[in-house]
Amino acid sequence: MIAQLTGTVLKAGATSCVLDVGGVGFLAHVTPSTAAALRPGEAATLHTSMVVREDSLTLFGFAEEGEREAFELAQTATGVGPKLALAIVSVLTPSDLRRAVQAEDLARLCSVPGIGRKGAQKLVIELKDKVLALAAEGEDTVTTASPERPEVWRAQVSEGLQGLGWSARDAETACDNVAHLVEENPDLGMGQLLRAALNSLARK
Repeated sequence: MIAQLTGTVLKAGATSCVLDVGGVGFLAHVTPSTAAALRPGEAATLHTSMVVREDSLTLFGFAEEGEREAFELAQTATGVGPKLALAIVSVLTPSDLRRAVQAEDLARLCSVPGIGRKGAQKLVIELKDKVLALAAEGEDTVTTASPERPEVWRAQVSEGLQGLGWSARDAETACDNVAHLVEENPDLGMGQLLRAALNSLARK
């Protein structure tokens, strides 16, 4: 099992990256906030989880170890595969997930694309005891939107939302919904901005 990779970023997309480790390029699926922190040509460390299927080996990478733990924990719930688990940790920090499950906050859980009320109820029932293992500390380390290039955040948020399953139209609407946040605070973290965009869509 590959638990961690450190190497040079060859490519960074909205929800994936390629990391060069000793001349071998590893493709990893990542959360939009993790992707936003990666820069081609720079060194990076990812905490990874490998999902093994009969016909594939898929690597998922996270900036924080707690995110990986939440990703793996989410998959222990019925009906939650790696794609949905990645969406969960993209929207909710480990602390957010723990609090939402313990408080039976179905609305918060339903803010994740792909989770309906019944799915949220299953998460609460099946994970209520397990989420206690998630650290109470350590909110995601976030990257900041660049005040010099104000449209960079819009492209990253839009690509991240589309990578999670939202349409291009919905992604654009969400960007419009949170644009005032960037104006008020140009240094707002990309992870925080993405979650605000997702929350705005959840209220539709």
